[in-house]
Amino acid sequence: MRPLRVRIGVLGLALVAGLAAPTAATAAPRAGSAAPAPTVEELRLDGDVPREILRRSGFAAVAPAFARGLGRTGSYREARVVVAREGAALWRRAVDRVQGRGPARGDLSRDDDRPLYWARLGMTRELRAWEPGFGLSERQRAALLTELERTSRGQTDLRLPRGGHGGHGKGVKRVLLTGFDPFTLDRDIRISNPSGAVALALDGTVIDTPDGPARVETAVFPVRWADFGQGTVERALRPYLPRVDLFTTVSQGRVGRFDVERTIGAWRGGFPDNANVSRTETVPVTDPASQPQWTTTTLPYAAITAADTGRFPVYDNTSVTEIPAGATEAVVRPDGPTPGSTAREGGGGNYLSNEIAYRATLLRDRLGLHGTLPGGHVHTPVLQFGAGNTDPATGAVTDPEFVRNRLDIVAQTRAIVGVAVSAAGTDRG
Repeated sequence: MRPLRVRIGVLGLALVAGLAAPTAATAAPRAGSAAPAPTVEELRLDGDVPREILRRSGFAAVAPAFARGLGRTGSYREARVVVAREGAALWRRAVDRVQGRGPARGDLSRDDDRPLYWARLGMTRELRAWEPGFGLSERQRAALLTELERTSRGQTDLRLPRGGHGGHGKGVKRVLLTGFDPFTLDRDIRISNPSGAVALALDGTVIDTPDGPARVETAVFPVRWADFGQGTVERALRPYLPRVDLFTTVSQGRVGRFDVERTIGAWRGGFPDNANVSRTETVPVTDPASQPQWTTTTLPYAAITAADTGRFPVYDNTSVTEIPAGATEAVVRPDGPTPGSTAREGGGGNYLSNEIAYRATLLRDRLGLHGTLPGGHVHTPVLQFGAGNTDPATGAVTDPEFVRNRLDIVAQTRAIVGVAVSAAGTDRG
């Protein structure tokens, strides 16, 4: 997830044209009440592509079943139980499908991350429009939506093995990895995000490394500025960073390459998010008076870039864009920031991928873990459709090369994590 200038095209701010009428199974609003309007993301559900993805993955019935479950509740407490249960069930179902457990229930390849995204939006739209007979305040609705977001993204399902941070040798190492939803959907609504596919494929798995086995736990995050400004990253990661041996945030970056981002900047560059909202400002965090302009990776980048992990080259990306101390114009620095400079782009740009890396590494540092916890950001290659299937208006939602590219990116990310765990263990030992 890189800024406007890096190969992601121009995002059309209008919604996809020619949307079909909504499907049935929406939770009925109470008589005489006006249901809240669906969000920009939820409106995209009515296009042909999301419907096809849901149908061909077996996830089309998720939102209607959720609406029926809500309709059977008789209190806010009961509704919270249903929301938490069904959100967690959606996450587990998506993980199980990708990891080959149970029937695929459709002809989309099992590695596909998109059914989770579109099914979740179907659920949030049902919940947003729901008007129960017992009454529901906007504050209660917001709390239910937050619960649904957290549970359906795996953020409440991080099951780390026992043990403390920084253990050596014996025992299972603990790895925390994050991915993202698809984005730039108004440019091509068929888009999949390889980082989300990585999260689903690796969640709960064990990677054997020369330094011992490593258990990977994952979660995904929205591509929305507002959620990040409300602290969703810190709330999700704070309980776990002191307990893991390595973490990495992952997102889609450049065509044909992986990047380990050396330096991360405290700047939002304004590229529109999935809600078609822009933000151009310093990354908003708690205690801004102590906020640094830059944070740095503590991943073992030299070992990662030297290893043969797959078909894509892996780079140690040291470039940033800064306003030098005493200056007013931004300049590119290939070898990292200069003292006293103001961030305009980290190595990973200035979009939400840079921001999750900034928030995670700043949290690491504020917890006093900079010198002991390897962590940072990895950008995957752009996930591309096959030649001849590049037109968003007429192209198929999947093709063999698209699937191969996603599988290769997932496998190489897994290998990168294995190298990082082993190298970090050697460095600590």
